[in-house]
Amino acid sequence: MNLLLLLCCAVGVTVSQEPDSAHGCAQGSCYPATGDLLVGRQNKLTASSTCGLRRQQPYCIVSHLQDEKKCFLCDSRKPYDRLRNPNSHQVENVITTFAQYRKKAWWQSENGVSNVRLRLDLEAEFHFTHLIMTFKTFRPSALLIERSADFGRTWQVYRYFSYDCASDFPNVSRGPLRKVDDVICESRYSDIEPSTEGEVIYRVLDPAISIKDPYSPEIQNLLKITNLRVNFTKLHTLGDNLLDSRHEIKEKYYYAMYELVVRGNCFCYGHASECAPIDGIRGDIEGMVHGRCVCNHNTNGLNCEKCDDFYNELPWRPAEGRNTNACKRCNCNNHSRKCHFDMAVYLATGNVSGGVCDDCHHNTMGRNCEMCKPFYYQDPSRDIRDPRVCVPCDCDPDGSLNGGICDSRDDLNLGMIAGQCRCKDHVEGPRCDKCKAGYFGLSAENLQGCQPCWCDPFGTVADGLPCDPVSGDCFCKRLVTGRSCNQCLGEHWALSHDLNGCRACDCDVGGAHDNQCSMESGQCRCRSHMVGRQCTQVDSGYFFMALDHYTYEAELAQLSTGVTVSHRERSGSHPITWTGTGFAKVLERGMLEFHINNIPYSMEYDLVIRYEPQFPEEWEKVSVSIIRPGSIPTSSPCGNTIPADDLLVTTLPSGFRYVVLPQPVCLERSVSYTIRLEFKRYISRERIPNANILVDSIVLVPRYSSMEMFIAGDAASIRRKETFERYRCHGNSLTVIKPTMTEICAKLISSMSAIIHNGALPCQCDPQGSLSSECEPNGGQCRCKSRVIGRRCQQCAPGTYGFGPTGCKACSCNQEGAYNMLCDQLSGQCQCRIGAFGILCSQCQPGHWGFPTCQPCRCNGHAEGCDQRTGACLTCRSNTIGQNCERCAAGYYGNPVLGSGEQCRPCPCPGGPGSGRHFATSCYQDVRTRQVVCNCNQGYTGVVKRSSAGHRSRCEECAPGYYGNPLLPGGRCLPCQCHNNIDVNDPQSCDRQTGQCLKCLYNTEGTQCEHCRLGYHGDPSRRSCRKCTCNHLGTVRDQCPSRDECACDRRTGQCTCLPNVMGQNCDRCAPNYWNLDSGSGCVPCRCANINSFTSTCNEFTGQCQCRPGFGGQSCTDCQENYWGDPNMQCRVCDCDQRGIEINQCDRATGHCMCRPGISGVRCDKCARGFSGQFPDCHPCHRCFGDWDRTVQDLAAQTRRLVERAGEIRLTGVSGLYERNFRSLEEKLAQAQKIVNARNATAVAVAELMNLISDLRDKITGTTDILNGLEDVLTAVQNQNSGASVELSNLEREARALNLSTKELARQLDILKHSNFLGAYDSIRSSYDQSCQAERTVNGSTVTFPSIISESAGTRRKTEVLIRTRNNDFIRKNAANRRALNDLAAKVQTLNLKNINEKVCGAPGDLPCIDSRCGGAGCYEDDGTRHCGGLDCNGAVAVADTSLDRAQQSEEELQRAMNEVEELFQKVALAKVKANEAKAKAQVTLDKANDAKDRINRSNKELRDLIKQIRDFLTQEGADPDSIEMVASRVLELSIPASPQQIRYLAEEIKDKVNSLSNVDTILDQTADDVRKAEQLLKDARRARSRAENVKNTAEAVKQALEEADRAQHAAQNAIRRAKGDIEETDQTLSGIRSETVSAERELMKAMDRLMQLDNRIDALKMKRANNSLVASRAEETAAMARDKANEAKQMLDGQLTDKYKIVHGLIDRKSGTVFDAKQKAENLRDEAKQLLRDAQDKLERLNDLEGQYEANEQVLEGKARQLDGLEEKMKGILKAINQQIQIYNTCQ
Repeated sequence: MNLLLLLCCAVGVTVSQEPDSAHGCAQGSCYPATGDLLVGRQNKLTASSTCGLRRQQPYCIVSHLQDEKKCFLCDSRKPYDRLRNPNSHQVENVITTFAQYRKKAWWQSENGVSNVRLRLDLEAEFHFTHLIMTFKTFRPSALLIERSADFGRTWQVYRYFSYDCASDFPNVSRGPLRKVDDVICESRYSDIEPSTEGEVIYRVLDPAISIKDPYSPEIQNLLKITNLRVNFTKLHTLGDNLLDSRHEIKEKYYYAMYELVVRGNCFCYGHASECAPIDGIRGDIEGMVHGRCVCNHNTNGLNCEKCDDFYNELPWRPAEGRNTNACKRCNCNNHSRKCHFDMAVYLATGNVSGGVCDDCHHNTMGRNCEMCKPFYYQDPSRDIRDPRVCVPCDCDPDGSLNGGICDSRDDLNLGMIAGQCRCKDHVEGPRCDKCKAGYFGLSAENLQGCQPCWCDPFGTVADGLPCDPVSGDCFCKRLVTGRSCNQCLGEHWALSHDLNGCRACDCDVGGAHDNQCSMESGQCRCRSHMVGRQCTQVDSGYFFMALDHYTYEAELAQLSTGVTVSHRERSGSHPITWTGTGFAKVLERGMLEFHINNIPYSMEYDLVIRYEPQFPEEWEKVSVSIIRPGSIPTSSPCGNTIPADDLLVTTLPSGFRYVVLPQPVCLERSVSYTIRLEFKRYISRERIPNANILVDSIVLVPRYSSMEMFIAGDAASIRRKETFERYRCHGNSLTVIKPTMTEICAKLISSMSAIIHNGALPCQCDPQGSLSSECEPNGGQCRCKSRVIGRRCQQCAPGTYGFGPTGCKACSCNQEGAYNMLCDQLSGQCQCRIGAFGILCSQCQPGHWGFPTCQPCRCNGHAEGCDQRTGACLTCRSNTIGQNCERCAAGYYGNPVLGSGEQCRPCPCPGGPGSGRHFATSCYQDVRTRQVVCNCNQGYTGVVKRSSAGHRSRCEECAPGYYGNPLLPGGRCLPCQCHNNIDVNDPQSCDRQTGQCLKCLYNTEGTQCEHCRLGYHGDPSRRSCRKCTCNHLGTVRDQCPSRDECACDRRTGQCTCLPNVMGQNCDRCAPNYWNLDSGSGCVPCRCANINSFTSTCNEFTGQCQCRPGFGGQSCTDCQENYWGDPNMQCRVCDCDQRGIEINQCDRATGHCMCRPGISGVRCDKCARGFSGQFPDCHPCHRCFGDWDRTVQDLAAQTRRLVERAGEIRLTGVSGLYERNFRSLEEKLAQAQKIVNARNATAVAVAELMNLISDLRDKITGTTDILNGLEDVLTAVQNQNSGASVELSNLEREARALNLSTKELARQLDILKHSNFLGAYDSIRSSYDQSCQAERTVNGSTVTFPSIISESAGTRRKTEVLIRTRNNDFIRKNAANRRALNDLAAKVQTLNLKNINEKVCGAPGDLPCIDSRCGGAGCYEDDGTRHCGGLDCNGAVAVADTSLDRAQQSEEELQRAMNEVEELFQKVALAKVKANEAKAKAQVTLDKANDAKDRINRSNKELRDLIKQIRDFLTQEGADPDSIEMVASRVLELSIPASPQQIRYLAEEIKDKVNSLSNVDTILDQTADDVRKAEQLLKDARRARSRAENVKNTAEAVKQALEEADRAQHAAQNAIRRAKGDIEETDQTLSGIRSETVSAERELMKAMDRLMQLDNRIDALKMKRANNSLVASRAEETAAMARDKANEAKQMLDGQLTDKYKIVHGLIDRKSGTVFDAKQKAENLRDEAKQLLRDAQDKLERLNDLEGQYEANEQVLEGKARQLDGLEEKMKGILKAINQQIQIYNTCQ
C-alpha cells in the first residue's frame, strides 16, 4: 500500500511539469509519459557485487529464527528461473515484473561486502523523478545516490542516507532541506528495522519545497540523467562480527533487494510528447520508456537538443510552459538551403538573429546570402532574391584595389555606391584607370597604383599638376631647379612655400666675400670676424669703423714754433665738442705736421679739419700739403695723382667747427705720409695781434664714391649710392657731435668698413681702462672706467691722473692755490701759484698754517711744524705735549715753556720712563718740599720713607691682591688669579711672590680658586658654588659616601644617575620606567600598547593606566576578579565563596583557588581522596590510596593499548606485506597501460585478461593472509575484553575503551574489503572504456555522420564550387570577348580625317605636300613633325597661341613682380626713416619739455638785454662802428640764420620747438597708421594663404576683390588725412622760412642748416611713404588673392601711384622753395634790427603755440578713434573673406 502511495506521488510530481493537455505541443512545452526506466534495460543495470557469480556461495537469513532451515545457497551463474534455477540472484531480478511469485526472486550481494554499487547506464538523456528500493534484508546502514548527465564522465551526489550521518559522512549537512538542490544526509531510511521489506525512497523534487519555475535550467539540469548509481557503503550488523571474524559470521550479513524502481521519462526539453526506440533497441517491450524523442517545434536530435536543418535562425532553447521556444527557419533569400547558428552573430544582432547561411548560390555571400561576392555588385533595380541580382564589376585591375573589386551595394552611410570601383591610393577615375594629381606611372605591380611625383612641395608650382603624369618631371617655381624642384637657383636659399620658391641670399656686400650662400641655412661666406647669416654682424670683441675712425689729434702732431697744446677738462653738464685731450693753439704762420702710417685701403679720402675759432672772422688761408715718401708709380691705385693734387688750400669759417677740403686725396695702403697744415694768415686786410685758432684734429674719411660697392654700375650699387646720399650718411659723420645714425647708414658704413679692412676690426680695449673687452659694434668705442677717455679707454681725461685698474682720479686742484684744474697725469701734481704748496696746491709751506692766509707755527722750540688747518704742533720733542708743546708728557715733570729755563725730567717711580721699572701714571714735585711724589699704577704701592725733607713714595712694592717683584729687571706686579674668590684687602689671601691663592672663599678650592669644593657645583668666577642635592636612591653608590653627602659635576651640578634614572638630582625615572626605590635603577613599565591609555605607568607602583575591561600591572590581563583572554572575552570569576582562598581566580583558565580538600572549577565539591558533603569534606580511609595506585596502573596499560591500536589504524598491516602489495601495484600498472593504449590488439586484450586472472588469484591469497591477521586481531580483542572485566568498576573508562576497539575493528574491516575491490572496479571501468573506444573507432566508418562522411561531403562541395566558378569564368570570358569585339569595331569606324582636322586644322585625307596645316605622318625639312600653322584652327595651333600668350603674361607678371619688389623696398626704407624720425621727434619733445622751464628763466634776461641794446642804439654818442659791431654781435649771438639755429636757441625762443611739436603729433598719428597698416598686412597675408586654396572658384576671387577695393578706399582716406597733416606741416615750415633771416657771411652756414632741414623734410616724406604703405598692403591682399590676374599691374600703376606722385611733387615743390632762401637771405640782412623788435613778439607766440600743441593732441586722439574704426572695418572685411573661403572650401 505504501508503495502505491509513493508511486502516485511521484506520478503527480511528474505530471505537474507537463503543460496543459488542452493545447499540446503546439501551444507550449510538452513531455512524454513517465515510467520505470529499468524495464527493457536489464543489460544496462550492473552490480559491483553479486553472490554466486563464480561458484555457489552459502548465506544465512537472520530473520528466519522460527524456521528450521536458516542457511541457503546462492548460485547466480545463470539467470533466475523459478523452476530450473530458483537460487539465482542476479541484479536484473530487481526489475519490476508484477509476476505472481515476484518475491521468490531478488538480487543479493556477496557475504560481508560493505561497499557495493548498483549502476544504471542509459542510452540517452532522461528525466529522473524518483527512486524506490525494497530490501529483503536489513536496509543499508549507509548509502548514497549519484547521477551523471554526461554518460559517466562526471558524477554528482543526489542524497546521503546513514544510520549515523555524523560518523559516516561527517562533512555533509544533516538538513533540514532548504533548497531543492541541497545535498544532505538523512537517517529515516537507515534504521535496522524492519529486517525485511524495508524501503528506501528518494524524490528529486521534494514536494515540501516550493518551486517557482519548474522550467528553469537549474530544475531541468537537476532532473536530467544519463547514468544513475546507488552506492551501499555500510552493512547493518548485530555486532557479533566485531567479536568473531569467522566466515560463518559474515554469511548473515549482505545486501538483498526485492525490487528497484527508477521512475522517469525520456528527456526531450519540452519539445516532444512521446518517445520512440533508439536504433538497436527493441520497440515491442511492454512498459519500456524509450530514449528517442519524437520532436516538435522544428527540433531534432536524440533528446530534441538541437534545431532541424535550416531552422537555425534562433538559438536552440528548451520549451518553457506556454512558450514553445521553437526553432526558426533561416532567411537565405532563396540563395541557399543550408545554414548554421552562430552565437557571436546572435549577440551582435541584439539577440534577434543568429542564423548563418551556408553554400550561397548566384554569386552571393553573407550571413543571409544578402551580399554579392567579391568582383560582383548588387543591381539596385533587382530584388535581393532575384538569381541575377549580382552583376560583375567593371574596374581596371591595375588601378583598383584587390584586383578590381567594386562596391557590392548602395550604402549612403558607408559611402558605398553599387558597382563603384575602389581605386588605389594614387589612382582616380570611374574605372580607376588614371593617376591622381601629383602621381604618375600607373601599373599593377604598384600597391598604390601610381608613383608619387616626388616633387618638393616648397619648390613646385601650386597651380595644376605638380609633375608630368607620364614622365614624373616636376614643374618648378621661378627660383627653383632640379627634377624634383628641390634645389634653389644660384644666390638663393630657403626652399619654401614662397611664390618664387626661394629667397635671395642677400649677402652683405662688404661683410661677405660674394653673394653665394648655403641653400639649407642661407649662411653667406663671411669675411674675417664677420658673423650672421648675411655677414652683417661682427664677432665678439670686434667692431665696424665709423667714417671718422682715422682721426689724428692735433695735440699729438709735430708742432712748429709758437704752437702750443691747450688741454681742456671735460664737464658732464656740457657737450664735448672736441676729441682727444684738447687742442693745438696755432698762431698765424704756425704749422702742424701729421705723420700717417696706418692707411688701411688704397683709395681716395676726404680730408677734414676740425677746429674751434677764437676770433669772429674766418681764417682766410690754410695750406695743406701731402708729403709722400717718393714718386707714385703709374701702376699703383694712386697712379693718376699729380703733384698739384697734393697741394690744397682752404679757409676756416668762424661759424663752423670743421671744414672738408675741396677735393679728396688719394692714399695707398701700407705707405707712410706726412700731412702738413700751414696757417698762413687770419685776415689780409688788417693785422690782428695774437690771432690764433684752436685746431682739434684732422680726419681721413673714406670717399664712398671711389668704392666699388657704390660705383659698380649695377642696379644694387646705384641703389646703395642713392641711399647713401639721400640719408647724408657721409655728412653726418664729419662733426664731433653726431646725430643719431639711421640703421640704413649704419648698415652701409659697416659694409664699407668690412671692405676696407677685409673684415671687422679688433676692439683692443685697454684692460686697465675699460670695463670689458667688448666694445660698441658701430664705431668700436670701449666702455671706459671712470674718468678714462679714448676709443680704447687708454688714457686719463684732462683734469684726472693715475691711470690704473680703477680708472683715473680727479686732480681736485685747489682753485685758490692752483692756476687751473689740470695736473700731471702720472703724479697728479697741480700747477701751484706762488705761496701754495702740496700736490693739490692746497697747503701752506712747512712751518706755516692757516691756508690761504699762512702764518708761522708756535711750538716753544719743541717742534718743527704744525697742523696746516688748526696750527697744532706736530711731533713735540723733549718729552713735551700740548697744542704748543707747553706741557710735560706722562712720566715726566717740569715746565717746558720757552723762557722758563726748565725742562721735562723723568719721574723716579722707581725708575723713569723707558727704564723698564716705571710703575706710575705720573708724578709731581711738591711745591713746598721740592720732593717728587709718584702716582702709582693699580697694583703697586711704595714704602713711605720719612726724611728730613718729608715723605716720598716710589711704587717699588706690590699691593695686596697682587704678586711679583718690581725691583727685579723686567719685574712687575700682576693680579692674583683667584677668580675673585679671595679678600683682596687681606695681605695673606695670596702669596705675593708666586700668586698662589691661599684663602679661597665662597666654597671654592684650587691653586687659583678655580673649582667648586667637592660636593658643590656652580661657576667659581661668579661666586655661585652651591651644594649638590643628589637623591641617593637614584645616584651611583660610589658618589654618595653618606645619605646627605653626594658628589656631582662641579660645573653643571649633574649627579651620576643609575640606569633609566634622569634629572639633575637623579630624583625621577625616565619616561616609561618606574621603581626608583629598587636601588639599581628604574625598570620598564611594559604597558600593553592597545590595552592601556599610555605607555607610562605609576612611578612608584608600576601600575599602568588600563582601559576599561583590562587589568594587571601591565594591562595584559582581565580586570580584577575576571579571567580569560582580554583580547577575546573576559568572564567573571564564578567561584563558590565557601571553598576558595582568594577571590581572584586563575586568569588563564578561570579555575578558582580552592582550600585544601576542595576541588572543582568553582571549588564547589570535595577533592579526590576526600568524602563528605561540601563544604564539610573529610579525608578518605587510607585504603583508598592502595586502590588508587592499582587503577592508575591499569589506566596506563590501557593507554598503551590505545596507542598501539592507533598505530595499526594509521599504518595497517601493510608493513609485513609490502612486497606483495608492490607486485600487485606493478601488475595493475601494466593493466592500466594496456587499457590506455588506443590501438589495443587482440594479443594485448588477451594479455590483459591474463593479468586480471593473475590479480584475482593474488587477491584471493592476500585475502587469506588478511584472515590470519584477523585471527590475531581477535586475540587482541579477547585481551581487551579481559581488561574490560577487570575494570568493570571503572564503567566510564571501560566504555571509552570499547568504543575505541569498535572503531579499530571498523577501520580494519574497511582496510580488508575496500582497497582491492576498488582496484578491481577501476580495472573493470578501464576495460569498459576500452570497449567504448573500440566502438567509437568502428563507428567512425560505419555510423553516419562520421569523419569520413564529412570528408566526402567536403569533396562534393568543392566539386560544386568548381562547377559554379567554371560557369562564371566562362561567362566572364565570353563577356570580355564581346567587349573586345565591340572595341575593335569602334576602332574600325574611327575617322582620322576628322581627328586630323581637329588637331592640326586640316582634313586628314590631303597629302602632306598639299596640306598647309600638316597632319599625321607629315614632317618639316628639319625632321620635326608638321602639324598646325598660322592660319590653322586646330588644337595644336590654339595650344601654341595660348602658350605664347601665357609666356607673354608670365613676362608681364614678372615685370610687375619686380616693380612690386622695388616698391616694397621703398616702403621698407620709408618705414625705417619713419622710425628714426619718430625717435628724433620724441627726443626733441623731451628736450623741449626740459627747456620750457629754462625759457621762462631766460625771458627776463632777454628783455634786459634787448633793453640795453635799445638804450645803446638810441644814445647820441654812439658812433656807427660801435653800432655795427654791436649789431654784428647781436646777429652772431641771437639771430639764427636757419630753422636749425632757431632750435639751438630754444632757451630764449620756443618758436621752433612748438613748430616741431606739430611734427611730433603727425608722427604719432602716422605711427598708429603704420601699426594699423602692419596689422592689415598680416591679416591680408593670412587671407592670401587661405585664398590660394580656392583659385578655381571665380566667385570667391570676385568677393575678395570687392573687399580689397573697400580696404583700398579706406587706405586712400588715410592718405588724404595724412596729406592734410603734411599740408599743415608745410604751412608751419613756410612760416618758419618766412621768419628766417641771415647775413651774407652766414650764407654757407645757412645752406648747411637748410640741408639739415631737408633731412626733416625727408623724414616727413618717410611718414608719407608709411601712410602710402597702408594702401599698398591693402592692395597686396587683393594682388595675392588673384595671383595671375591682370588687375595686379593696374593696382600697382593706378591710383596709388598717382597719389604717390602727387604727394611727392608737393613735397619736392615745398623743399624747392626752401632753397630760394639763399636769395632771400641777402634781403634779410637789412631786417636784423626789425628781428630784435620782433623777439618779444616771438616770446608771446610761445604761449599761443602751447595752445596749438594741446589742440594737436586732441586732433591726435581723433585720428586714433578714426583708425580704430578703420580697424573694425578691416576686421569685418577679413571676416567676410574667411566666410567665402569656408564656403568654397566645402564645395565638392
